[in-house]
Amino acid sequence: MSQGAMKEAAQEGDRRLPSLDVLFGMHRRMVGIRQFEERVRTDYLARRMPGFTHSYVGEEAVAVGGCAALEPGDLITSTHRGHGHAIAKGVGFPAMMAELYGKLPGACAGRGGSMHIADFSLGMLGANGIVGGGFGLAAGAALAAQFLGNRDLTLCFFGDGAINKGQFHESINFTALRRLPVIFLCENNQFAQYTAIERTTAGALADRGTPFGVPGAEVDGNDVLAVYQAVRTAADRARRGEGPSLIIANTYRFYGHNVGEAVPYRSEADVAERRKRDPIPRYEAWLQAEGLIDAAGCAGVWEEVTREVDESVAFALAAADPDPATAMDDLYASTRAAWSTQ
Repeated sequence: MSQGAMKEAAQEGDRRLPSLDVLFGMHRRMVGIRQFEERVRTDYLARRMPGFTHSYVGEEAVAVGGCAALEPGDLITSTHRGHGHAIAKGVGFPAMMAELYGKLPGACAGRGGSMHIADFSLGMLGANGIVGGGFGLAAGAALAAQFLGNRDLTLCFFGDGAINKGQFHESINFTALRRLPVIFLCENNQFAQYTAIERTTAGALADRGTPFGVPGAEVDGNDVLAVYQAVRTAADRARRGEGPSLIIANTYRFYGHNVGEAVPYRSEADVAERRKRDPIPRYEAWLQAEGLIDAAGCAGVWEEVTREVDESVAFALAAADPDPATAMDDLYASTRAAWSTQ
């Protein structure tokens, strides 16, 4: 499609492609996730950053394509590998970086760290240290939306390892029975922690919803537009009251399960081959072929985002630590206050 035809299609609301603002925004978000994660990896390996972290490098198109297809009121649930999801949903670099450094201005006031970042104001219901922990949260959020009668849906990110958990079957059964507005988006990065998927999983992943009457689709998870369109289609279905959908996005994490681990279970040749399908240069090549941006424009985005990430590190390092006296705050909701609002 030529640039002129593409602009005309976007202006007319062509379902095949998002608007130009979304197209450019997806590029910037993917670059943002990549640069953020590379900086986190560098600082963590240098022992400047506390805690524990998992890199999302290589999977950016899934988070960005998925979240770009949502409406502002929609919600997401995440995983232990959740930085990309949070950034794609709109959590800013300063709040993200400060949280990873355990600082007070962090998204969770320095209490959550890498595996528990959340921002309810943006519909980001939280990363989760429990494999499959987002399934029940997504079902509950969708049940609330149905009860309230709004258009909001929940996009549930999870990995190929979690699809074998009992919570998946329980949640997809419940959401199908109630026809709840949920999209189950599996990030199939080929390894459940350290184990290749072919050693743990039988059958086609996209067929997992068939016994429950839930349609399944398989997409190239390194193609941000393919992910966008699949989620958009599932979202339309959910808003029509037709219930949940299952999407399998085939992708690949470029680094190990967690930052700093050795990766003896993958060959260097396989990783090199997979890196040829890197979602970011692939999308940049498409944007340039369509005449929407040139190489200099792409480079400018990388420079701007890198500067923003560097500034977020400086912000985090200069930020205040949480007061130890508040360590027990926010652990429990006030039952009396909750009932008094009824």
